Amino acid sequence: MQEAWKWYREHFGMDIRIFEDKTVAELMLPYTGGEPRKRHAALALNLQGGGGFEIWQYSERIPQAPAFDIKVGDLGIFAAKIKSHDVRKAYEKFKAENLTILGGLEKDPHGEEHFFVQDPYGNIFQIIKDTQLFRWEKKVTGATAGAIIGVSDIDASIKVYSDILGYDKVVYDAESNFKDLSMLNGGDARMRRVLLKASKDWEGSFSKLFGHSYIELVQLKEEKPRKIYEDRFWGDLGFIHLCYDIRGMAALKEKCDKLGFSFTVDSRPPEKADESFDMGEAAGHFSYIEDPDGTLIEFVETHRIPIFKKLGLYLNLKKKRANKNVPNWIIKALRLGRIKD
Repeated sequence: MQEAWKWYREHFGMDIRIFEDKTVAELMLPYTGGEPRKRHAALALNLQGGGGFEIWQYSERIPQAPAFDIKVGDLGIFAAKIKSHDVRKAYEKFKAENLTILGGLEKDPHGEEHFFVQDPYGNIFQIIKDTQLFRWEKKVTGATAGAIIGVSDIDASIKVYSDILGYDKVVYDAESNFKDLSMLNGGDARMRRVLLKASKDWEGSFSKLFGHSYIELVQLKEEKPRKIYEDRFWGDLGFIHLCYDIRGMAALKEKCDKLGFSFTVDSRPPEKADESFDMGEAAGHFSYIEDPDGTLIEFVETHRIPIFKKLGLYLNLKKKRANKNVPNWIIKALRLGRIKD
């Protein structure tokens, strides 16, 4: 975990620690072989903007790689999207650093330049253009801005990604053999791609920091996909879930139930309605749903996060209005805990 995090700090600027703890994942039994599993995890941010990285490692179990070579279009999270205000500059920097770049600069069906880079563990990241910044820190990238997800039926999956998660605007919907994916394993197959984004700016405590995000759904048209986490556990190598910061878990639960995607894990069932789930330095309420192909989506209602742990400074969000942003100066104060290599 520490080795990976150092790589993500160096190349993606993920140098703000929100929490780091060594605990037992007791509530994920449907996805961990029915047994609690010890794990070491950290949540890291990049104050230039974008979503966080939860960097996760089993403490007493060797994490398993897929038994097959994952192809684009296989079911699950194939790649994370990373935002950059200057894609070409990021490409040249990563090339100079001898990172594993897959192919070269390409254009997606909407005409936007992007490229793919692979970390030392085989995880694939797509660097995309997004000029929305929270704080300029002279980095070539921000953090996460969505994902590429393989699905068996795009029209069925829209119910989750659009109706529940709010990605209600179609940027493109195309079917072809796509040149800009040809450098990926299986990327020369015929497929349908739908890029989704939200039609309105997000609202919430950290929405200014997280900024824009995009979900790209990929459906193979002539080949049968495999499940990326087939015969493996949550926490094994790869992208184990998407995570969303939310407010109003009870209302969200009702909506998910109504649409047929009920919570499969809930850290605060009715008998613990007033309790926060302790995450070491942070606390909150989390739950999970599955998309139609079993891809895991986590919802986290944050109750407390550390601003500067050494001085005992914490941000309490439990009574905060759902659509109100945390003041910028408080989020920027997170830099007081920046990890410097």
